[in-house]
Amino acid sequence: MDSDTLQAFQNELICSICLTYFVDPVTIDCGHSFCSPCLCLCWEEAQTPLCCPECRGISEKPEFRTNIVLKRLASLARQAQAAHVNSSEEQICVAHREAKGLFCEVDKNLLCGSCSEAPEHEAHSHSPVQWAAEEYREKLLKRMGSLWKMTQEIQNNLNQEASKTQILEVYVALRKVMIKVQYHKMHLFLHEEEQLHLDTLEKEAEEIFQQLKESELRITQEKERLKEMYRDLTETCHKPNVELLQDVGNVLERTELAQMQKPQPVNPELTSLRITGILDMLNSFRVDNVLNQETTSHYMSLSEDAIFGDDHHGGSREPQRAESFAAWGAQAFTSGRHYWEVDVTHSSSWILGVCKDSLTSNSNIIDAEETFLLFSFKMNNHYGLSTNSPLLIQYVKRPLGRIGVFLDYDNGTVSFYDVCNGSLIYSFLPSSFSSPLKPFLCFGSH
Repeated sequence: MDSDTLQAFQNELICSICLTYFVDPVTIDCGHSFCSPCLCLCWEEAQTPLCCPECRGISEKPEFRTNIVLKRLASLARQAQAAHVNSSEEQICVAHREAKGLFCEVDKNLLCGSCSEAPEHEAHSHSPVQWAAEEYREKLLKRMGSLWKMTQEIQNNLNQEASKTQILEVYVALRKVMIKVQYHKMHLFLHEEEQLHLDTLEKEAEEIFQQLKESELRITQEKERLKEMYRDLTETCHKPNVELLQDVGNVLERTELAQMQKPQPVNPELTSLRITGILDMLNSFRVDNVLNQETTSHYMSLSEDAIFGDDHHGGSREPQRAESFAAWGAQAFTSGRHYWEVDVTHSSSWILGVCKDSLTSNSNIIDAEETFLLFSFKMNNHYGLSTNSPLLIQYVKRPLGRIGVFLDYDNGTVSFYDVCNGSLIYSFLPSSFSSPLKPFLCFGSH
């Protein structure tokens, strides 16, 4: 074979992408052949459809089998080229002036025959350069196959992440709409509930007002009847002895019956309706262990006299003082929103709320400024609720379980809630706090 023909033959074994002899060649649909790694890299960034790098023909499939014949021919061409390279000065052993035709498997070095028999190499395994190169070329191709497979897996993951990003953008926009719709529904629902709450309160109040009006009428009538009976008894007392004694039995019977029919006053009590979602909202500001573990034992009156004074009854009364146990907050609040709960299940007389940080041993805490308290006290033989600042009776049912206290320092409000019912007990009107505030709790011993 003349040199021109040989050169033409060798050119047919060269990849048009890397311009070197084929490595793991594949032949695509149009008939052109390329190194498999070169074609993979070429098509990696290409948009579909995949095209031949030479003729731009469309390839229907992205994967092809190795062209074994081209692979063998390319290997022979490399060996022929290697024979020429081995004769170069760079591949001649300086020590023995022999061609480096062997490859040391241990040291991964090229050796000449004499070097391979040297003591430092004689125990090692040696292979001809051409054979070793082809063997390692196959190992590299396998490693490249694993790397390419991993690359494709990563690319798939990348595509999935990009797809997730696009889908998530659409989903987030959709979810915003859904959330707005739900909150709009909640606003409508809460507005309807608010109106129902107010209507129920007004209707119930009207009924109680009517009961109080009727009670006033009955008591007035009873008072007039008793005054009339009193006048009759006065006249009877002025009668002669015989006439008095003849009528005294009927008179005493009538007075005893009148005393038994004494009308009872109305104790107004409004229904506290549940406020939807209020406890969920409050619990987002919950703080635990707000009170000191140590309590202070001292005397503090929790009676009606202490709260409203003697004038409330229209006359003086002996002060009712009982030993009580008080606890102050473990920390003082100067900003933010804070919610905690107190269990009053086992106590009928108590005071709870917030007070100024400086009030830690003052039995007159009820009258102190910037003190916001809820009381449970005894009035007319039954327990009721009251607040201070100003002193105000709460005409709602007294909680028997846990009471929630919500301090909104920045907006200047303190509110109390019946945890069992999820209802509002009382909320102080907004004011401006100027002092650190501490939680306060006092349990009476009776």
